[in-house]
This record gives sequence, C-alpha cells and structure tokens, in this order.
Amino acid sequence: MTLSARTFAWLLVPLTLMSALIALTAGPSGLSVAGVWQALWQPDAGVNGLIVWQLRLPRLLLALCVGALLGLCGALIQGLFRNPLAEPGLMGVSSGATLAVVATLIFAPGLLALLPNPLETLARPAIAFIGGLIATTLVMLLGRDNTHSPLRLILAGVAFNMVAAAGLGLCSYLASNEQLRTLTFWTLGSFGAATWQAVGVTAAILVGIALLAWPLHKPLNALLLGESECRHLGFQVPRLKRRVIFLCAAGVGAAVAFTGIIGFIGLVVPHMVRLLVGPDHRRVLPLSLGFGALLTLWADWLARTVISPAELPVGIVTALLGGPFFIYLIHRQRSTGL
Repeated sequence: MTLSARTFAWLLVPLTLMSALIALTAGPSGLSVAGVWQALWQPDAGVNGLIVWQLRLPRLLLALCVGALLGLCGALIQGLFRNPLAEPGLMGVSSGATLAVVATLIFAPGLLALLPNPLETLARPAIAFIGGLIATTLVMLLGRDNTHSPLRLILAGVAFNMVAAAGLGLCSYLASNEQLRTLTFWTLGSFGAATWQAVGVTAAILVGIALLAWPLHKPLNALLLGESECRHLGFQVPRLKRRVIFLCAAGVGAAVAFTGIIGFIGLVVPHMVRLLVGPDHRRVLPLSLGFGALLTLWADWLARTVISPAELPVGIVTALLGGPFFIYLIHRQRSTGL
C-alpha cells in the first residue's frame, strides 16, 4: 500500500501534536492532560509549570530533534548505498561518535570543564562529529570494492563496531564509579539529561542539516539507477558521497553528544517511509525527518511508562523494536534474492 506524500504529512502532524501532549503527562508526578495544558500557557503556575517547562518540555523537544536527525541521516545513508540495511549504527557512525565522547570524558575529564558553559555544550557535538566522521570514512575505505556489493560495506561496519565496543569496554574498565554512570548513559541512550541549551544546539544543527540535505534529493534519485547512470546525468558521485558522510557524521554526532546511542531509528524509519510513499527522495527525506521524530517520541514515552516510576533507557526500547525489524529485512532480502 502506498500513500501520497501529502496524506502522510497530514497524518504525521496531528499524530505528533497529540503524542507530544500525551508524552508531557508521562512521569511520576501524574500530571493530567488538562494540567499540562494549563502549565504550558502559565509557566509560573507553581510546581506543574516547573515540571513541564524545566523537565518535560526540553526532553520532549530533544527527543523530536534527535529522532528527526536520525531518521534523516538514515534516509541519506540508505539512499547513498542503495541498501535498506544501511543505517548510522551499522555504518559505525554512532559507535565512533560515542567512543570519541566517552574517551574524552574518561581520559580527559578536565578538558570540557575548562570551557565556559556555552562552549562546553558545543564541544560535545564537535567531538562526536569528529569521531563519527573518522568512523564513517574508515568503514567506507574498508568496505570499498569493485562489485558495489553492500555486503563488504556492512561487514566493515560490523568490524568497526566491534573495535569501538572494545574501546568502550576499556573505558568502562578504567572508569571510576561516577564515570561508569556516565558511560551507561552514553551506551544505552537517554533523554533524561535534556536541557534547553541541548535543545537549542540540536535544533540548530537539525535545521542546518535539513537545508543542506534537501538539494541532494536529485542526485540520490539519479543514484537509484546506478553510479554510472548518475554520472551520465551530470552528478558527481564522489562529491555526493562526501556530502552525505559529512551531514550524517554531523547529525549523528549531535544526537549522540546529548543522548548517547539510540539505535535502529535510522534503519526502521526510512524503510517504512519508502514502503508507504515510494523511493522518491523528494518525499523520503522530509517524511523520514518527521516520522523519525514521531517514532523516537513514542519510544521515549514507552521508556518512561513501562516500569514507571522508574524508566528504561530509550536505547533499549528502540533496540527491542528495531532488532526484529532488522531480522525481517534480512529475511526479506534473502527471500527476494536481493
């Protein structure tokens, strides 16, 4: 079944708004929808206003921004490699960005502390971006061959993820008890540390990446025909690869810098969008952005409500949802001979 892009967008907007209002009620304080609505319009309305504006609203907006980044980056990577199994996590972007941030926090904890608060907020995405960029470049170099088969690339990503996991294991072994809590946050993913500064930085990066990614829909559509056909249509494939890698490293780096690893959003979202609206990247890119935001919001809501008043790391929820979907994709590719 396919939908028009306009119909999908009209469904996404009210679903996201309703989900956001419901998500603001999730938490141990037991705020009702009416209480949340009142607090939104009266920020100084006592404890409820404090809870909504200082705790839940930054978390909600950060979840939306991070989900949008992961969905968009997943669509870019899948479009570049023409492979529905490609996603930022499998390509090593997430693990590379996480390893860079965690290694900085464990081995050079005073480095970020030397910076003033606004610069410290910007330094984490910068470090994560560098780690993600190095990881993606290495995976592409290791996975390059003349057959254009995605298998070698995926194996290179898996190999890098194993190396990064070993690095994270070394960090956890050398970390203090206090640092172990931080390490758990980065490896499992959480929106619990959301702040307005993090929301502002992530939103700005999201807007920039979305604006830079939109012109890529034409070369990505041409790339669906193959690299040689894409070149014959006048597009520079190496330049396209560099731009996609840069944007994905920046986007995933921003997400990892404030929330840790949140897997499978970049895998599930673009694939479902393609099933619903087709392969045209004029539709896939913006709708993956919107659907990624919605799906991440749902995952965070589940993380906060399943074992309330405690909460699960959101990375566990997305892994439980995305793992079976990944197995389904592998089975589907095998059964169709792709």
